[in-house]
Amino acid sequence: MTSSSSTSHFRQGTTAYRRATLALFCAGFATFAMLYCVQPLLPLLAAHFSVSAASSSLALSLTTLSLALCLLVSGALAESWGRKPVMAAALGLASLLGLACVLVDSWGLLLVLRALLGLALSGLPALAMAYVGEEFDPGSLPAAMGLYIGGTALGGLLGRLLSGLLSDLGGWQLALGGIAGLGLLALGLFVWLLPASRHFKAQPLSLPVLLGNFREHLRNPQLRTLFLQAFLLMGGFVALFNYIGFRLAGAPFGLSSTVIGMLFIVYLAGIFSAGWAGRLVPRFGARRVLQGGVALMLGGVALCAMPWLTAIVTGLGLFTLGFFAAHAVASGQVGYHAKGAKAQASALYLCAYYLGSSLVGYVAGYVWEHAGWLPLMAVLAALFVLAGWRARSL
Repeated sequence: MTSSSSTSHFRQGTTAYRRATLALFCAGFATFAMLYCVQPLLPLLAAHFSVSAASSSLALSLTTLSLALCLLVSGALAESWGRKPVMAAALGLASLLGLACVLVDSWGLLLVLRALLGLALSGLPALAMAYVGEEFDPGSLPAAMGLYIGGTALGGLLGRLLSGLLSDLGGWQLALGGIAGLGLLALGLFVWLLPASRHFKAQPLSLPVLLGNFREHLRNPQLRTLFLQAFLLMGGFVALFNYIGFRLAGAPFGLSSTVIGMLFIVYLAGIFSAGWAGRLVPRFGARRVLQGGVALMLGGVALCAMPWLTAIVTGLGLFTLGFFAAHAVASGQVGYHAKGAKAQASALYLCAYYLGSSLVGYVAGYVWEHAGWLPLMAVLAALFVLAGWRARSL
């Protein structure tokens, strides 16, 4: 068996495929659970630390910003250090930092720990995407990427859902500690299940080579389109979920933290749509499936603009369905179009992804505070129209 033969890659139906996809599912779950568990807690954090809605979003925005910036470094280092050891170390350190957040009662210190948590997590997403691109048979790759994205969707769901429930039982401290504990459990499963890399080829740690790889990726027009998709779609996605809690906690809805956290059950739609979209790509092509996902997001925004709770919940479900379909397609295409140094290509994609989360998520807070809900929905709709238009070049 040679490393270039198709039999040396993980194929659907094999034990190695099932172990690898389950391990990556656990990694995606833990990453997104720890990253986004603060989202339903933003109103509580704003009240506890006496900060504004926009300032409270820094508990998420600084985490994703540090993750985005450090992705470029960790993605480059992973070309020399390997995949599984770096991912395991990143997950373990992030879990410990999550536990440390429970012990502070200073807004500034909490933000520092959340930023460090983002730095730690930077060693995981790009490497997971690169691992999929290297180790899975090309025919099995879209489905495998869909399962990994499904894990991120489940992590986003349970991270938000459980933090809402735990916060009503023991405050935001219990919520953050409980999610960090789940991260340690996911770490154990990840280390046990994930097979070692068989197709990773270490590169010498050379700054000129690393910068040359980044230049090569940025010169690729297909990759530039995918990076823009990541920024626009993730930015709008996080902006909506950042401030929907403030919208529903206020008049005329007046919902509790637990009920608002329960609304994140719409992430189940993302678990379904990520795998579903991956299976549709060979039939319809990446561009059509991606644009279809963006269209669903626009429909969801239109429903969320309505003044009725039923319409808003339906809109959140449609919006989530579309986002994870579009993200699964776009992230899978990065490994397909990158001509080498796949971890660095994935790092650039995810850098744009989390920069969108940080910048759009934070700026949207000012739109919400100074203009209101409908102008915020209009801004998000404009982002998604631009994303759908730019996707035509794929």
